[in-house]
Amino acid sequence: MGVAGDARGRASSGLHLEAGPWRQALARRALPYALIAPALIVIVAVLGYPLVNLVWISTQKYGFRELIQHQGVFIGLQNFATILTDPQFLYVIRTSLIFTAVNVGLSMFLATLIALLLERVSRPVRILLSAGLVFVWATPVIPAVNLWQWMFDYEFGVVNWLLTRFGAGDYIHHNWFENPVQGFAVITIIVVWGAIPFLALTLYAGLTQVPRELVEAAEIDGARPWQVFRNVTLPIVRPLFIILFSLSTIWDFGVFNQVWVLLNQRPNKDYFLIAVYSFQESFRVSKYGLGAASAVVMVAILAVVSIFYIRETIRLTNEELR
Repeated sequence: MGVAGDARGRASSGLHLEAGPWRQALARRALPYALIAPALIVIVAVLGYPLVNLVWISTQKYGFRELIQHQGVFIGLQNFATILTDPQFLYVIRTSLIFTAVNVGLSMFLATLIALLLERVSRPVRILLSAGLVFVWATPVIPAVNLWQWMFDYEFGVVNWLLTRFGAGDYIHHNWFENPVQGFAVITIIVVWGAIPFLALTLYAGLTQVPRELVEAAEIDGARPWQVFRNVTLPIVRPLFIILFSLSTIWDFGVFNQVWVLLNQRPNKDYFLIAVYSFQESFRVSKYGLGAASAVVMVAILAVVSIFYIRETIRLTNEELR
């Protein structure tokens, strides 16, 4: 019995010794999920129900009558078939994609130039520029758009007066929104103006993390400024660029306030971006099912874009860890 008891004791001790590292490894793997669990719970609670409800409404015939009765009529994917075969909706998707690409490209390009400028100017100038950017960033969207609306006003616009005064042509009583190309150019100016502060300050913060000795070594080797940026700076801050591209894409694809306020809440179909189209179908025409379906398509497109950016971020992170 004594020998058997000792054997069982040694076996039990061995199991405890083996179980210890296994439990530690399990705890290490579970720790990241435990840390992000509160945030995930909040996100699901805040965003999950509205998203599920949006998808549910998109599968129903839900007009003004159904709104009063609080009961829609289930029609499956008919709303999606309706909008995806509607030439107007296809125009909206195409316009929204082009508008987003132009705005994201201009915003990132100008913000990068400003961030590089902030890195090179003296401290007092940097403080003044940063303060100006923060002031623009802190300005509420609606008052800012109203200010730009006055600047491009048909009768009293300061832009028309300046262009005429400096000999650019006769812009007295020039309506910028009569031509959709000119109108979207004005909207692009406003969107880019509002996006630059956050992007520029974030990029400047990223540029400060680039080791100065690497830049100096490249300059000593005869590299020109654009070569230093492409071969030294950009690879280091590329994950930050990907994140900012992702955020800018989400923001610019969902632009609504600028169009709605500039055109006095009566935009014609030439100015329908996908957010404006969804709002128009839902609240002006009272076709809430169609509006919800267009919003679901919008979310799906952004999800595809976000997945691409996330995969790129993970790939770059894995490359840095190797």
